[in-house]
Amino acid sequence: VQLVESGGGLVQAGGSLRLSCAGSGSTISLIAMGWYRQAPGKGRELLAAISAGGGTTHYQGFLEGRFTISRDTAKNTMYLQMNSLKPEDTAVYYCNAGGALYSGTYYWGDYWGQGTQVTVSS
Repeated sequence: VQLVESGGGLVQAGGSLRLSCAGSGSTISLIAMGWYRQAPGKGRELLAAISAGGGTTHYQGFLEGRFTISRDTAKNTMYLQMNSLKPEDTAVYYCNAGGALYSGTYYWGDYWGQGTQVTVSS
C-alpha cells in the first residue's frame, strides 16, 4: 500500500482547504484510514478516521466540527475537508491506512503518506 497526500498550502485564518490521500494497492478499499498532523516541536496527533466502507467515522473532540473526513472507494482516495482554519492548525498533515477503528478511537496502521504542509496565516 502506498499513500500520497496532496492539497496542502498556505491559507489565511478562517479559510478552507481540502486534503486528499490517494492510495494504491489492491487492499486499500478494505482497510480503515485516518488523518494525523504534526506541528513543529510536537508529537503526531490523530484528527479523524474512517472505516473501510466509509460508514463509520471518528473525530477528535478538539476539532469542534471544523473538519470532515470522507472517502471515495472507487477512487481509492480519502479526503479531509478543513474549514474555519486557525493558525494553530499549521502542521504537516499525514494520512494513515491499515489501522483499527474501534472503542471510540483509531489505532494507526502500518502505512503512512509522506505528509503535506498546511500553513495558516493570521
